[in-house]
Amino acid sequence: MPEFTVIIPAWNEAKYLPATLRALERQSYAPKEVIVVDNMSRDHTGEIARAWGATVLLCEKKGVAYARQMGLEAARTDWIATTDADSLPIREWLGFMNVAASVSGRTALYGPMRFFGLKEPYPRLTELSYSTFLHVARVMGKPNMGAANMAYSREAALMVGGYAAVEAYEDVILGQELGRMGDIAYVSGALVETSARRLDKGVVQFLWRHFKNVTGHTRGYFDEMRE
Repeated sequence: MPEFTVIIPAWNEAKYLPATLRALERQSYAPKEVIVVDNMSRDHTGEIARAWGATVLLCEKKGVAYARQMGLEAARTDWIATTDADSLPIREWLGFMNVAASVSGRTALYGPMRFFGLKEPYPRLTELSYSTFLHVARVMGKPNMGAANMAYSREAALMVGGYAAVEAYEDVILGQELGRMGDIAYVSGALVETSARRLDKGVVQFLWRHFKNVTGHTRGYFDEMRE
């Protein structure tokens, strides 16, 4: 059975990070290690992660791709799972990923997501719409792997050079590279809930930004990190 390191990039995530770490602590299949890569936070992100027992790395180069790459290079397990600091994997998340990763020839895995913090029925509607989008992408031969719910072979990721040095879309680019090396599987039971803060500037703005990213534009979601 493969062991997993969970990598979480974090920038000013003191508000959300405790719940994410609590969700990982409760996994039915425990990770070997949790690495939080602190991307020059101005709050207590690093201290909170250490208090929860996570390995904390300081990435002084701003940008989520650099933080993810640092975590990838520091990990020592055969498989890496990634999520975001404002996301909540269900208790069986790594269990489902473990079963899927045990199939020979697989290089990467990904699963469904939905927003939390919204009134019903909107969380379920976001899960349905995102799952539909992922299905269409798979049918078109362009699987879209989001880093909030993704796992991959560490060896394969290092062989393709890891994450591209871009502001956004680095996860999808890595997924495409891994797909050229082996089999990618969609793990339908491995649900991750993620915060609805991406909608703070409105649904239209979110959809437009997301559309630009999935069509190859590599500007980030959180512009304030450029400051």
